[in-house]
Formats: sequence, structure tokens, C-alpha cells
Amino acid sequence: MSPAKTKSAHHLLKQYWGYDTFRPLQEEIIHSLLDDKDTIAILPTGAGKSLCFQLPALMQDGITVVVSPLISLMKDQVDALKENGIPSEFVNSSLTSSEQHTIFGKIHSGQIKLLYLSPERLCMQSMQDRLKNLPVAQFVIDEAHCISHWGHDFRPEYRMLSMLKENFPAVPVAAFTATATPQVQQDISDNLKLSEPNIFVGNVDRPNLTYRIFRRERLEHQIEKALKLHPDEPGIIYCFSRNDVDNISSYLNSAGYKNLPYHAGLTDDKRKDHQSRFAREEVDIIVATVAFGMGIDRSNIRFVIHAAMPQTIEQYQQEVGRAGRDGLPAYGYLFFSPIDYKLRLRFCEESGQKDVLVEKLNRIYHFCSSPQCRHKSVSE
Repeated sequence: MSPAKTKSAHHLLKQYWGYDTFRPLQEEIIHSLLDDKDTIAILPTGAGKSLCFQLPALMQDGITVVVSPLISLMKDQVDALKENGIPSEFVNSSLTSSEQHTIFGKIHSGQIKLLYLSPERLCMQSMQDRLKNLPVAQFVIDEAHCISHWGHDFRPEYRMLSMLKENFPAVPVAAFTATATPQVQQDISDNLKLSEPNIFVGNVDRPNLTYRIFRRERLEHQIEKALKLHPDEPGIIYCFSRNDVDNISSYLNSAGYKNLPYHAGLTDDKRKDHQSRFAREEVDIIVATVAFGMGIDRSNIRFVIHAAMPQTIEQYQQEVGRAGRDGLPAYGYLFFSPIDYKLRLRFCEESGQKDVLVEKLNRIYHFCSSPQCRHKSVSE
């Protein structure tokens, strides 16, 4: 990248994000995108991966199309960008045809720099036809681990993105995720048909995080004991099931720990309201299933509690990584039981990827039950 572009990137970093310097690998990734190179970037939660494609979008002619997995995630990210003065929009089923028409009118007139779409929406023929008539600078695949059968949150609709290189051969593609093993990285590259991609892998270890893992005994009391160590501090409590969320949320409210529940059994409006209130810091504790947290840009979360063992190390890493994104000390508490292993094993046996999933399950159970350096295990 030329000295002039480097200077411009630093100016935009200060103007829109308020930072004087880039975090590790951010500048290198930005250079790769501005050089129109296919790119894979694996940066841990809190390392600032969104900035790596949002900043170049401001410097490129045309629009950057961002693939995002959830409607709520798109809205949160676009709202945050607009607050920073960055012209962005999303198109999904929550918008009327008139609203969508207005957005595309703005894109045609050069008023929009980032457009967020779901993978299903992007792969619709009508959307493909629209984009072929627009100056697309780059496609960005966020949460790219969803592409891989070996990733921790595989979504079949992400595999459809293989058509991007066929329909837009001249447009570079960048894939971003917080966790991806070498096998997952290769699967992302192969499926997207990337051409000799630049690959950037950040240090997944988070020195400011302290891991505490305990056998689950009297769960409510164990959670309450952890909360007493963090008076008036924000945190997330992850539960295995909706029923667990409701029971623990109710118990903690009655014990004086104000919190909100979050799970798929609540209405859409209630889920959005609870997530929004937590993001706006109107409430400090949320009790949730794993559906909660994607796109939550609250940097001051001081603890994450797991009321049961997650399915994989990668899932745990992503969820616990939502604490301490400001770089200050934060804590992860995990309460596990052999029962967790049996329940998770049942899901593995019902999957077409049984062998891979069982291997991942064995790894996290060993992580929970064996004495070892937690930081080293999470980083391997």
C-alpha cells in the first residue's frame, strides 16, 4: 500500500473510531484488502476484526457487501456504523419493498459504502442481478467458520457462497472469523474458491482473561458465589437450555441480582428488547442460551459464566472472549458435569459429522476435567 493510502488509513482510524494506532494485524489485513487480494483473517473476539473491512470500505470506490448470519447482528452493526458516521445499510426480510428500493437508490447514487446481507439473500438470483449492475468493491464473509463442516457453527446456506467467484470473478473476497483451525481455514478457502489468499492468524490467547473451571454441584449457589466477586459489574451467563435460562434468571432476580433472560422461546420483540437493554447498559446481567452475543459490542463485560460445558473449545473460546474486550482483567467461570458430556454426545451421534464432533467433544471434556494450563489449551 502506498504511503498516501497508509496515511489516509490512519486518518480514518482516528476520525471514525477515535484510535491513534492499529491493533496487531489490523493494518496488514487492511493493506491486503486495499490491494484487492483474496484474504482470510482469523482474529480473536475483541481484536477488532470488523474494523479491518469497514475502514477499507471507506477508501474504496463502490460498495463492500458484507455477509452476516443473523438479522439482529446486521442491525446492531449497521446501527453502530451509522452512529460513527459511516454510510451503511442492510437488506433483509424485516424491510418492506419500498424501503429496499430506497436503499438501492442510495447505493446507485454512491451514498452507501457497506451493504449487509444474509447468505440466502445474497445468493438469490434477483440480488445477483442487482449487484451485477452495481460497483461492488469487495465481498466480505463475516463469521466465515459457518462455511466449514469442521467449524463449530456450520450452516449449510453458507456453502452457497461458492458461487461468488463464478458470478463476480474480478471481485476479491475476504473471509473473517474469530476461530478457525487449519482444517477450517482450508475448507473456507476451497469452498469460496479463493485465489492464493493472504492468510492472517492472530494470537487467540487473551492474557487479560482468567479461566476458572469447577465441577457443577449446587449450580445456583455456585453462580451466586461468582457474582459476589463482581458486584455491579456486567456479565453474561450461558445456559444449556431455555428451561435452564428461565430457572436461573428467576432465581437470581429473586436473590437480588437484576438480570434479563434471552432464548428462542421468547417473542422476537422481547429478545430484541432484552439484547438492546443489555447493549445500552440498562441492565448488567443477561442469562442466555448460546444464541445470544453475536454482534454485542459491549467492551466492558467483566465475566462470562457457563452453567454447562460448551460443545467445543472453539465455541467456548468465542463465548468467553466476549469478556474483557477493553483489555482490562476479566473472568470466565465454567461449571461442568459428566452429564454434559452424555447430553452432547447424543447430539453428536445424531449428526452426519459424528466422528469430527466427538473428537471436538472429547477435547473440551479433557479441557474441563484435566489439570492443565487453560490458556495453552485454548490457544492450541
